Amino acid sequence: GDLLPADGVLIQGNDLKIDESALTGESDHVRKSPDKDPLLLSGTHVMEGSGRMVVTAVGVNSQSGIIFALLGAAGDDEDDKKDKKGD
Repeated sequence: GDLLPADGVLIQGNDLKIDESALTGESDHVRKSPDKDPLLLSGTHVMEGSGRMVVTAVGVNSQSGIIFALLGAAGDDEDDKKDKKGD
């Protein structure tokens, strides 16, 4: 499956199934359609079907970018605590 590089809204789809396990931990494939559940997230994989989406966010503004930024910020806090203890 292709990796989605950006967040977006599905505007046209043909039996589209997405693996969102990278973000949600859920191993089941999620069926997406423009009428029901049209939100597509970066970092997820297309497992079946095809579709077109309007991109709504990329990079650090996407859901996966926000998660990575928060994880990076948490890592920086831990480094700061270690530095303070070492002084």
